[in-house]
Amino acid sequence: MRTGVLLLHGSSGTPDFERARVLTAEGYDVLAPRWTVTHEVPLESFPVHELADRCDRVVVVGNSWGAEAALLLGALDERVDAVVAFAPSAYVWGRFLENGEQRSAWTWQGKPLPFVPFDVTWKSTDDPPSYTDWYRQSLRTADTDQARIPVERIRGEVLLVAGGDDQVWPSVDFAHEIVERRGERPTTLVVEPAAGHRAVLPGEAPKTAGQRMARGGSPAADQELGARAWDEMRRVLAG
Repeated sequence: MRTGVLLLHGSSGTPDFERARVLTAEGYDVLAPRWTVTHEVPLESFPVHELADRCDRVVVVGNSWGAEAALLLGALDERVDAVVAFAPSAYVWGRFLENGEQRSAWTWQGKPLPFVPFDVTWKSTDDPPSYTDWYRQSLRTADTDQARIPVERIRGEVLLVAGGDDQVWPSVDFAHEIVERRGERPTTLVVEPAAGHRAVLPGEAPKTAGQRMARGGSPAADQELGARAWDEMRRVLAG
């Protein structure tokens, strides 16, 4: 059985070539496209079809904003057999235009998906900035029902990987919400309390790209999270 992996990067805007190398060495057919982290990105623009045409299974693996896309693809595209979400979100979030207006991050079949707008009254007091409280405050001040990612519609297994010291967004809270909404559907959660936003898999170098912000964790904790996630990830990929 041939498994194809669609590997989606986060807000750094740079494909995760290190992770692609690790997965390719395991024998998986990996596509790691570069995509523009902006508003109203068509989910159909991710090359699920390329992998579906030549593989028996398609697993979407995403990190951070890429995990948001991965979970949406799993819910909306029947060709996706499983999802692995590192530092996941349970919601669709907005993106800012240059004029300060907010738009949905994603579209599906030409329509913007409902999203949680950011509370513009929030201000960071940290240096470098931590944004976790901004996401929490935005959830408290918005109507979030329609913006929830419909994770209960993902037909295959979902693996969620999150660090308890994530300073970008509350990925552990999001992961627990996803587990609850998935109910009896196959879902696995891997959490390392001391890890931050970026898990490091065995064989990977620590990630350094992206905008200046607090991400939490430590090299040892991020590697511990990655090591624990890797065992579960290989199981999911093997089907």
